Amino acid sequence: MSDTKLSLQDLEQKTDFIRRHIGPREAEMTEMLSLLGLESLDDLSEKTVPKSIRETDPLALAESRTESDVLAYARSVAKKNKVFKSYIGMGYYGTKVPSVILRNVLENPGWYTAYTPYQAEISQGRLEAILNYQTMISDLTGMEMANSSMLDEGTAAAEAMTFCRRVAKSKAEVFFVDQDLLPQSIDVIKTRAEALDYEIQIGDPRKDLDPSKVYGALFQYPGTSGRIDDYSDLIAAVQEHKGLAGLAADILALTLLKSPGELGADFALGSAQRFGVPMGFGGPHAGYFATKDAYKRSIPARLVGMSVDAHGAPALRMALQTREQHIRREKANSNICTAQALLANMAGFYATYHGPKGLKLIARRVARLTSILAAGLKAGGVDVVHSAFFDTLTIKVPGKAKDIAAKARKEEMNLRLVDGDTLGISLDETTLREDIATLWAVFGVSGQSVDKLDQSVDSNLPEGLARQTSFLTHPVFNSYHSETEMMRYLRKLSDKDIGLDRAMIPLGSCTMKLNAATEMIPVTWPEFSNIHPFVPLDQAEGYIELIKDLEAMLVEITGYDAISLQPNSGSQGEYAGLLAIRKYHESRGDMERDICLIPASAHGTNPASAALAGMKVVVVNCDEEGYVDNEDLRLKAEKHKDNLAAVMITYPSTHGVFEEEVRTTCKIVHDFGGQVYIDGANMNAMVGLAKPGKFGGDVSHLNLHKTFCIPHGGGGPGVGPIGVGKHLAPFLPNHSVVAEAGPVTGQGAITSAPWGSASILPITWVYLKLMGAEGLRKATQAAILNANYLAKRLSDHYPILYASRNGMVAHECIVDVRPLKETAGITVDDIAKRLIDYGFHAPTMSFPVAGTLMIEPTESESKYEVDRLADALISIRKEIARVERGELPGDDNMLCNAPHTAASLLAEEWKHPYSRDEAAYPVENLRDGKYWAPVGRVDNVYGDRNLVCSCPSIESYRDAAE
Repeated sequence: MSDTKLSLQDLEQKTDFIRRHIGPREAEMTEMLSLLGLESLDDLSEKTVPKSIRETDPLALAESRTESDVLAYARSVAKKNKVFKSYIGMGYYGTKVPSVILRNVLENPGWYTAYTPYQAEISQGRLEAILNYQTMISDLTGMEMANSSMLDEGTAAAEAMTFCRRVAKSKAEVFFVDQDLLPQSIDVIKTRAEALDYEIQIGDPRKDLDPSKVYGALFQYPGTSGRIDDYSDLIAAVQEHKGLAGLAADILALTLLKSPGELGADFALGSAQRFGVPMGFGGPHAGYFATKDAYKRSIPARLVGMSVDAHGAPALRMALQTREQHIRREKANSNICTAQALLANMAGFYATYHGPKGLKLIARRVARLTSILAAGLKAGGVDVVHSAFFDTLTIKVPGKAKDIAAKARKEEMNLRLVDGDTLGISLDETTLREDIATLWAVFGVSGQSVDKLDQSVDSNLPEGLARQTSFLTHPVFNSYHSETEMMRYLRKLSDKDIGLDRAMIPLGSCTMKLNAATEMIPVTWPEFSNIHPFVPLDQAEGYIELIKDLEAMLVEITGYDAISLQPNSGSQGEYAGLLAIRKYHESRGDMERDICLIPASAHGTNPASAALAGMKVVVVNCDEEGYVDNEDLRLKAEKHKDNLAAVMITYPSTHGVFEEEVRTTCKIVHDFGGQVYIDGANMNAMVGLAKPGKFGGDVSHLNLHKTFCIPHGGGGPGVGPIGVGKHLAPFLPNHSVVAEAGPVTGQGAITSAPWGSASILPITWVYLKLMGAEGLRKATQAAILNANYLAKRLSDHYPILYASRNGMVAHECIVDVRPLKETAGITVDDIAKRLIDYGFHAPTMSFPVAGTLMIEPTESESKYEVDRLADALISIRKEIARVERGELPGDDNMLCNAPHTAASLLAEEWKHPYSRDEAAYPVENLRDGKYWAPVGRVDNVYGDRNLVCSCPSIESYRDAAE
């Protein structure tokens, strides 16, 4: 039928979003299926997904909608939120996102589509940005070392407790928590402590702390109430008894106050939210953790450090804990394998753009406005509790607090309602002069003038705690204060990296798929970005509607009965799922059930999460085909039947296959009283085809940053919600500040915000609306097709390590390159680095099998791009063959010398036995838009032996180059 005869419906379908999300065209899919000996996508599903779990009925979701229609609908939902001025504080503040950062980072796919910088050579831009962030935190806190970010402040506080337990030499059994700590941080600490059977004490440091009886202590600086105290004497007292002490500190306040390091602290933690990251109803925001150099090997999460490349030039890399969970598993320092890289980068760029002088000006203005507000209130007879404060006032209004808070809401202002007699007010950089006058009026104060008080009031910062030390002295924080220079700096950094905007990122088990622009647009709308997480819920009706709708769609997709969106990473989803299992067993009186069975092939975070949930790990074998060995599972389940809590399996398996006996696996564990946790990392192979909640799962976490299109952001943000069966629903996460966020009988809070990283939930919500039931199923089929097509194309050149009994892989395949070590001396690292010369991020290396490449093309990659990767790997195999034949030496070839930088290729002398052209342009298509690695192969050993995790001096760059 010609285009002129098409119906209106046909014409509309030709412009739908599904076609834009899925890479291969219909004719190309037919060609790819033909190579596999199949006629249709449904034939592919029947051959790939076991009949015993395959869903035949379509998902009960609405049909797909157009991009303009979904955006219009999203706008109508967003408008149901009310954006009031927030004076709630409690760790969340209004902030101004510099437009140059908003446009060039948050809204730039070069920054938000990049992956965790495991491949240092193609990540130098984002690694430099993270190093800037680490330097910023180290400088402001006065500590020697900071990590690359935490999931949020509450997580950082809980990690501080376990950090102290690992490091402190005290024999005491108690961790002391300042009662003026952020309430949500106390929540997260309580949850963590209960699971680990740690004892905590919450109290007034000046009245209740006995330094001889604690192994660690954490104080808030300034306190949630606004109180500022000099904790140096208490810190010293705890240290005298071989304990560790630290501060949860506001980084804006630290521009004016003595740093935790100056006060003698062993560690510092907090949030970088108010450095240019919107409140977003709670997240995502970069938490921070900083400590002394002596504790570097116990610091949780990631570190970025300096090293050198193969040419002796400076190069950055992830240091020490690069893949700690996969190496140390249940003995890892933490289960956190991600960070908040995108948000940490924004905060670091905020500091870079403003510089130390600009940050001080912002802080001084906030402090000045707070002093003026306090002076006016006092003049009007209002009781301001503390005499020393930075941005927060606690106000006593006996019996009137609720009425005054209500009066403020009528003025579209939110105050913190502490109790019937007490209110809190926290100012920030968005506060205006006229806001002060409105606040006075709310408290019934009149006749005050901001300008007049500005001439007379003194600072309310305590004189003895005034900061005297400099910070942010490195040139990077003092060079880019014009928008032109900042724009060019951001462009220079992003040009060094490979993100999805440049090429496929074929990482197995990581699902680097399209993050469509339409999905991203609502994130920056004020109605979503400028909402405090603790507002009255009638101001967040749009958010609540979206959250409930998203939960309902995920329930349908997974086959579970309830969803919690609170976990803000996959690892936290694992943790929350295991805590739900633990609580369930306890509710039945099964207090001894603490054994978690985990297959040897599992993601490293699985055993780390089990340990964090207070469980003991017992490893289950896998057979030669990569399947869980059900006989070994049965033996170990029976052996531990009285103590069996759970099994953790990944489905499809980490080996990239649909295990046919998964129902048997689940039944074995259920028969011995355990629960089945199904890791949802590979859900991209199941949406619309199978439901874990229907084939035996009791709980699964989902990675919204994988299957459901939230971008990886260079290593975070992520969202890891859990789906559970009806019997586990009463034990989902809850929250003490917002009771509506979870069941009363829940496990406690596992993250700071009630609904986790709420501001990026619209991305998944929009994706599901755009795709509809038909699109989601087709996307899954296309992902499986791309993987099997790629495996077929490569199979004549490399062994494909695992496949189902039908000879099919799931959505990813494992390419075995181990034999090449024997035949040519070529390692998996050599192939990975050579792929950089071809313009690709490497696949996942040496996981789950050492010496292999795990490749996942995803459904959003076109046939052209899949063929381009296949052609690159086939070309590399031919290069290896030249080494095998002796045409090239084993220690001087284009693989072991990869990647080749422009500088190395332009060197006057070329001593290699292959040509410069072979090094730079191994396939013809590279001549159009070649990616040039900014550094040669990075020396990992040198970086760990010479650990530098903050911006080095200019001299050190010169020294390394000489």
